[in-house]
Amino acid sequence: MCCLITILVLLGPRVASVIWWILDTSRWSAAFGSIIWPILGIIFVPWTTLMYVLVTANDAISGLEVVFLMIALVVDVMTLGGGGFGNRKRFTG
Repeated sequence: MCCLITILVLLGPRVASVIWWILDTSRWSAAFGSIIWPILGIIFVPWTTLMYVLVTANDAISGLEVVFLMIALVVDVMTLGGGGFGNRKRFTG
């Protein structure tokens, strides 16, 4: 069960981003200037990338949208750092 949750957390936002990118290319083009930034975002910070595309619909990020971006960034950092924290007892020294 734990492995299933881990797979969903790691692959879920990436698969959703790719599907959304294929279905709504104009929104992704409006959010990012070049193709390299969404690719890097999907690889390294998928939750933040999804939130950024979601909140840039009005072309201006302010107020509550900044809070949502920060929450997404915290979730990405926790996802990346969670493996090291969970395995800290496995390696001694």
